[in-house]
Amino acid sequence: MQTERVLAVDPSLRGTGYAVLESQCGRLRAITYGVVANPPKLPAHLCLREIHDTLARVADAHRPTSFAIEGVIYVQNVRTAIILGSARGAALLVASTHGLDVHEYAPRLVKQAVVGRGGAQKNQVAFMIRALLGLTETPPPDAADALAIGVTHFNRRATAIR
Repeated sequence: MQTERVLAVDPSLRGTGYAVLESQCGRLRAITYGVVANPPKLPAHLCLREIHDTLARVADAHRPTSFAIEGVIYVQNVRTAIILGSARGAALLVASTHGLDVHEYAPRLVKQAVVGRGGAQKNQVAFMIRALLGLTETPPPDAADALAIGVTHFNRRATAIR
C-alpha cells in the first residue's frame, strides 16, 4: 500500500497550527507538528509572510501528498473574518504552489472525529490527539488542532474507500 502524507493546517494570524501526518497500511504517524507563533506587535502582512514561508518549508521538507485545512467558521466580527481569511489564503497558497489537493473540514466535524463530540474543548482535543497518535507529550493547542484535522482527513478517506 502506498504511503500518504497530509499537511494539515489550523489557520490563525497569531498562532497557525500545522502538522504532517503519514498513513501507511492504515497506521497513522505524526511526522512533525508545530505552531507559527507571530508576536502581537508584528504587522499583519509580515505575519502572513511568516505563515506562508514556514508552511512552504514544511511542505518542501516533508513532501505531503495532500493538504487539509479547517473550513471557514462563522464569525460575527468582520475584522476577524478578514484576518482569518487572510491567514487561510497564505496557507492555501502553499497548497497551490506545491500542487496539493485541498480538503476542508468543519471544526465541529474535526472535534467529533477525534473526541466524539463536536463541542469539545481544545484541551480535550489535545489529550485525545496525544493518545491516538501515541505522542510522548501533549502538543500545544493550535498544533493539536492541526493534528486533529490530519486525523480527520485520513479517517474520512478510509471511510470513503470502504
